[in-house]
Amino acid sequence: MGQSHLVIDFPIKGPAIAKALPGELSQLMPDLATAQDDLGTVHFSRFMVEGDEKLLFLSDIDGETDQHIERLVESTGPVFDAIFTHVDNPPPTPVADDPESVVKWLKRHVREPLDTYFAYEDASVQDIKACARAAGFTGNTSQGTLLTYMAFKSRAQGFAVKHLAGALVGDKGHKAADSIGTLHVAHWVPFEHNHLGFFTVFDDDMEKYFQDFADKTSFTFNALFPRVVGGAPTPVEKNAQAFYQWGLDNNYPAIGFYSAYPGLSVQDIRALLADRTSPPATA
Repeated sequence: MGQSHLVIDFPIKGPAIAKALPGELSQLMPDLATAQDDLGTVHFSRFMVEGDEKLLFLSDIDGETDQHIERLVESTGPVFDAIFTHVDNPPPTPVADDPESVVKWLKRHVREPLDTYFAYEDASVQDIKACARAAGFTGNTSQGTLLTYMAFKSRAQGFAVKHLAGALVGDKGHKAADSIGTLHVAHWVPFEHNHLGFFTVFDDDMEKYFQDFADKTSFTFNALFPRVVGGAPTPVEKNAQAFYQWGLDNNYPAIGFYSAYPGLSVQDIRALLADRTSPPATA
């Protein structure tokens, strides 16, 4: 089936809306979580408010984004009805009256990632849940989110890094991410006005997570930060504490973080999947 990363960019009406949205969205999250459980193809999802201009919906899913948007609209119309009251130039509402127009609007506002990483890219949500059920395992690992939104110092630098990011991450970056061992998903997503988003879901302690980034993926951030407004000092491997502080200062709060398998770490999932595929023992 394969996985996809979905980013929907909702332009919002202004500063007052940006301040009110986190509280209003929190009330909608139980219904959205139930719908995503029923869909059975969502690994993780979360919202974030960026400045006064936009609400982002981020989701890591099985299958293609277009089909997922159609299913999401069908199952969560009231959630979108509430969101669209705060959006500039929204589609017609209520969603139930014209779902096709809503689907078209959402597809026009999808941001395509430059690069995506999944720690277990051959496993679906249902594969992971089935393995955990079969083993009677629930896990107790906390999962966290990193949601950053960076501005480049110039249009030329933004253009260069956006094209460089795919090469920097690519196979080399994916192998480095595998070696971290606590990174579930990671995505580089370009935006207008020379901005780049870096979005991840990870296990346990954020300070250790950034130390692992500094140790194992420094080549990416060393190329990026000199071109970014307020970037951490480089080389990051020699400035790990400053790099961690940059992460604290630039991590947007996640609104309504959803996980299909809370408590399961990357290592738990890898072990469960390995047990599923291990050959039977011989006498």
